[in-house]
Amino acid sequence: LNITKIVFAFLTGLLLEASTFALNDYFDLEIDRKNNRTDRPLVRGDLKPKTALMVFFILFPLGIISSFIVNLYCFFIALITAFFAVLYDAKMKKIKLIGNAYIAYIMVIPFVFGAVAASSTIPTTIWILVSMAFLSGIGREIMKDIMDLKGDKEQGVKSLPMYIGEKGSYIVISLLYITAVLLSFVPFLLETPYYRDIFYLGIVIMADIIFVIIAAGLIIKKHPDVKLYRKATLIAMLFGLIAFLVGSIV
Repeated sequence: LNITKIVFAFLTGLLLEASTFALNDYFDLEIDRKNNRTDRPLVRGDLKPKTALMVFFILFPLGIISSFIVNLYCFFIALITAFFAVLYDAKMKKIKLIGNAYIAYIMVIPFVFGAVAASSTIPTTIWILVSMAFLSGIGREIMKDIMDLKGDKEQGVKSLPMYIGEKGSYIVISLLYITAVLLSFVPFLLETPYYRDIFYLGIVIMADIIFVIIAAGLIIKKHPDVKLYRKATLIAMLFGLIAFLVGSIV
């Protein structure tokens, strides 16, 4: 993989993510105000809505062009992902079940993009990592739906907690996390580069412990701290990523 491809692969992710985030903030302005999302620059008034649109229309095409320079595989992945990103921001967001899957997809597609940027084949371990991250990502997004329940009701947005309630949503999240934990042992047990790798296992177990604690807390506690658990999920996912990185080096 030459330096030019590395640079443009990085620029593809950076430009497309920045542009679609800007578009997301533009479409989400009213609901973010209702949910008091002061972490968003448009809600705080730091930027005007038309500025967010301008950022999108400038950076979006640059991201697509960058992906084409890498290779055709990356171009098609970027094109499809960008299409769904715009569709999500404009239309799919009000269908939270689809939106949750999309956000989880956005979390994992960089691993696939990076793999095809380096080679035309995707290793089995990448698919396992993608599956773990996808399940964790959906669980994390359902927790966000629980946090945004009030604003979503006012905006007519249909989310999983509205259909099955908060308790039912806690069960779904727990099942997703436990499944991700079980998948984490597959690279260690099968003939992969991580087969019987104690460095990988030692680090990934730390991620697993966090996921199990969150899953248990959601089921056992009467009023679980969803905001705290959602932040803890990021830490667990970071440990999981570090485990794969260390296992591939040591």
